[in-house]
Amino acid sequence: MSLIGLISGVERSEKTLIVHNADDETVESVAERFADRNVRVTAAPSDSGPEEYVVLAEGDRVLAATALSEVLPDGGELRTPEFDAKPYKPILNELDETMFTSYDTKRMVAASREIEDRAWRSSGRLYSGFQRYSDFEKQIPVYEQLGSKSYLDVTVLAHPDTDLPDHDGTFEVYPSRAKEIRDVWFVAFDGGGNDEAKCALLAEEREPHRFYGFWTYDPATVDYIFDYVDETYLDGRSDRHRMTGR
Repeated sequence: MSLIGLISGVERSEKTLIVHNADDETVESVAERFADRNVRVTAAPSDSGPEEYVVLAEGDRVLAATALSEVLPDGGELRTPEFDAKPYKPILNELDETMFTSYDTKRMVAASREIEDRAWRSSGRLYSGFQRYSDFEKQIPVYEQLGSKSYLDVTVLAHPDTDLPDHDGTFEVYPSRAKEIRDVWFVAFDGGGNDEAKCALLAEEREPHRFYGFWTYDPATVDYIFDYVDETYLDGRSDRHRMTGR
């Protein structure tokens, strides 16, 4: 399955967030907060359960349940999901591998930084695809810093639409003219052998500067992304090279 196939598979798996014992205004607030996620928000009839709680379901399977205040704390302000899963509330924990829609470039960069920061504080492999050399050029200072860590193996893939400027050669750049590489933005960290540290961001540019995709902490999904990129774009390719900056 391709990277775009992974995105399509997540997109087909819609989750439902059921809001119990809340008024219409509160339900609408929840719907607005999750408007950029592939989550259907519905209201349930009042029941004898606790006041204002929510249940996250996928089909007939209940994934999580928690008080509404855990999802919309501090008067309805929802924290932006990041990539360190430990502090997250139960509902947000289950929203990894849930489609997000229409992220702009700024949000994609911010999301990428979360994974890059996790890699910086750990060890292992970091794979990044920034679509085109001209897009990656702005990220070179960040990747020089990441590549300076001796325990971090950093690899970038992109379409060679221009010449990259000189840099310090602390990371590898592999050119690819594949359509998938031009269309998909991804950042993946393999956790350096620690399954709990594995994470990835994967998104397709379906409109100019508008991205649709998901993030994941699932070790199997992250491993698949690494295996797919290795086998499809990095193994035995005659056009791969190490950009030395010299």
